[in-house]
Amino acid sequence: MDSKKKIRLSYRWRLFIPSVLLVWLVIAVLTKYQYSYERDYRTKIIRNELALIDHRILQNYERGYDVGDFVKFLGRYYDRSLFKELRVSVYQGDSLMGAIGEPLSHDIQHQKDYDPENKELRLVDVTGDSTATRDLFYTSICKTRDGNVIVYTAMPYTAAVSREIADFNHLWWIILIVTGLATLVVLLSTRFIAHNISNLQQFTDAASRGLPIKKPDHFPNDELGDISCKIFDIHNARLEAMERSEREHRIALHAIEEKALMKRQMTNNINHELKTPVGVIRGYLDTIAETPDMDSATRDHFIARARENVERLCSLLNEVSTITRLDEKSGDIPLSEVDMHDLVFGIDNDIKATHLAGDMRFSYNIPLNCVVAGNEALINGMIMNLVRNAAIHSHGTEITMRLISESPKSYVFAFADNGIGVAPEHIPHLFDRFYRIDTGRSRKAGGAGLGLSIVKSTVQSLGGSVSVHTRSTGGLEIVFTLRKAGQKASGLEKSAKPAPEQGKE
Repeated sequence: MDSKKKIRLSYRWRLFIPSVLLVWLVIAVLTKYQYSYERDYRTKIIRNELALIDHRILQNYERGYDVGDFVKFLGRYYDRSLFKELRVSVYQGDSLMGAIGEPLSHDIQHQKDYDPENKELRLVDVTGDSTATRDLFYTSICKTRDGNVIVYTAMPYTAAVSREIADFNHLWWIILIVTGLATLVVLLSTRFIAHNISNLQQFTDAASRGLPIKKPDHFPNDELGDISCKIFDIHNARLEAMERSEREHRIALHAIEEKALMKRQMTNNINHELKTPVGVIRGYLDTIAETPDMDSATRDHFIARARENVERLCSLLNEVSTITRLDEKSGDIPLSEVDMHDLVFGIDNDIKATHLAGDMRFSYNIPLNCVVAGNEALINGMIMNLVRNAAIHSHGTEITMRLISESPKSYVFAFADNGIGVAPEHIPHLFDRFYRIDTGRSRKAGGAGLGLSIVKSTVQSLGGSVSVHTRSTGGLEIVFTLRKAGQKASGLEKSAKPAPEQGKE
């Protein structure tokens, strides 16, 4: 591992440092330019002021004024000013007309004439001894048009002149204030941008770990805000998908566990239910086999009882087979159009022929052309199961089946009896497999507790729903829905409108 740790600056400082350095560089360049401009401007002003002195002296001479008195006036005027060390000498020929300070030598070489065309004074540097001109700020030689009067001017580079040219205290204060304000603006700007970046980083860190993210009150109105919004939407969609997947997984797992539990319970119940008839059959057969001298009446009785238990065993196996087939192939059941009126009409005839309802009277009220999407054999077996169940357990006198309502997608039927009904505590369990209200009586009647379970599985496999309740007038009523022909299995409606009163009583 490398011993040297890399220093990692935060995004805020990596944005602030180059930004503020760039601002400072711009201010420095502008300051240098302004300083040079101001220095040159002030130098020009002072030089123009000195050139104006020469010009006024020559103007006074040409107008006929006394040059000596005017020079003395200028000396007094500039005595306490920036030009108090100014040296001016006016010569007419070899005669000195007047001077400010010590007179300058008349033997200055390389003089340049006064320009008569534009009436302006030409400023000429002294080019004599370098030691004499080294510390001079300004030198000039001017003369009148006729050349009789010459003005020599020299201004030393004094401390006062230097301060006048280079004194920029107010400028430095302005630059300092501007630099401070610019630095503050850059600091606040980068802090604002970095704050959004920091929030975005925390946002993405939480999203990457799958943690819940609270939506900010508002996103910044810029690209970072757009990115944050998109990440928030993607994260929420991802969490919703994960939650949905987990929920579906839990539901599927619960369904698998329930199915496994039901299979175990069913296996145990089947095992328990098989033991009784098998044991009875074995007992009768063993008795017959071990008693060869048994009288015919007793032998016939034992054989009849064994046959009854064989029938009971066959019925149990058929019911188990039916409910298993419904569980495993509920989505593969072949469907066709089933006319419920014709089907129930045929069941009514079968009941009368076989006396399936015993002493109870079966009646129905199903309109013509009441066509459902279903399996005729399954619906027929389901209704026969309900009739058999009512005949065995209700102890009533009537069984009815009728269409009570319909919706655009389904029919709602009611199967009822006028028997003794069922206690409220048993109602939630009537569709449970192998559930018996009176265990002894049910076994004696040959029931295994699978009849209503088969009814429920049949209705659900055909895309309907089923419920049961005790009637206020007595007896039990089972309400179930079946899809109309041409309708899909999903989206059945439970709301219904009254069906027409057509059929048979």
